[in-house]
Amino acid sequence: MSSRLQRRLAVPATALMGLIFAAAVFAQASWTKAAPFPEPAEELYGIAANGKMYVMGGYEAGKPMGIVEEYDPATDKWTKKKPMARPAHHEALVEYRGKIYMMGGFVAPTSGQPGGWQPIENAWEYDPAADSWKALAPLPTKRGSAFATEVGGKIYVIGGASTHPGAKELALYANGPGRSVGANEAYDPATNKWEPRSPMPTARNHAFGGLVGGKIYVIGGRLGSSFSAASSNSDVVEEYDPAVDSWGTVRAKMPTPRSGGGWGTYGGRIYVAGGEIATPQLVGAFRAFEAYDPGTNQWTAMPSMPIPRHGVAGAVIGNRFHLVSGMVTGAAVGAGSDPGVHLHTSSHDVIELPGK
Repeated sequence: MSSRLQRRLAVPATALMGLIFAAAVFAQASWTKAAPFPEPAEELYGIAANGKMYVMGGYEAGKPMGIVEEYDPATDKWTKKKPMARPAHHEALVEYRGKIYMMGGFVAPTSGQPGGWQPIENAWEYDPAADSWKALAPLPTKRGSAFATEVGGKIYVIGGASTHPGAKELALYANGPGRSVGANEAYDPATNKWEPRSPMPTARNHAFGGLVGGKIYVIGGRLGSSFSAASSNSDVVEEYDPAVDSWGTVRAKMPTPRSGGGWGTYGGRIYVAGGEIATPQLVGAFRAFEAYDPGTNQWTAMPSMPIPRHGVAGAVIGNRFHLVSGMVTGAAVGAGSDPGVHLHTSSHDVIELPGK
């Protein structure tokens, strides 16, 4: 065999061995249990700050709960903190310089029929050290269930759901009109000002996402309504480059289309877990746990979650991915569920993530 041919064969062989090694590393990962969550609920969101995890939000009986709980992995203990300044559910969270920024969300309708989700424009800064809240310049587009991340000192709030322009109703309802938005707005904490950016091509809400290599990836989510029973899940993955304010080509599709789960980023990969589905034939939650590598544009199946659920809070601390609480079935609203049945879990599951 010629040396040139040997070199040609060595490249794919090396790549194949890399994939086999990566698959073996992923397969070795397993879930463990940490301290149970003190206030089991759904529509919780998680964020890591200063080496701790903060779980915020919560939704029950048609109203936001305003939960704020702090988890310290060093002691494996939860500490209750000052409630949200304005309790909301489906808020967008992001950490920047040790502080937590909360953008938008839904509240109970201030007028009209009950049972709806009214989008709000409130923006807040939470200081974990002082356990205090500060109001910020309002979000230009009222919306809930948006995705947010920080790049270069600016916070990008992308997508979400809102009412139709000119609609008489202030809130969204499971049996009424609603819409996903592609809005992309950037907030500068230094100036307390917002600026519009290029909108996301595929308008959606309840999406997963992450930041890798200075680019933002929005993954899956919900098309149409904010309510799962009146929408459909998406498998679309889109890349946004804040440096040039442009959306790139569509990336490899999400293997399991879903919405309303937890996510986190570590080692150049974005991890997505759980979520829900609601159709006339099926109402359920996912156990799926998958990793997306933007560098290779490939997905990898991870060990399934111990308990299927949606509305689960996710965050990465160190090299460990934490999934906290959530609802173990599909959406109750509009899905024919018994309001007297509570299926929220206190489970706190942790998995060690492989490095690159």
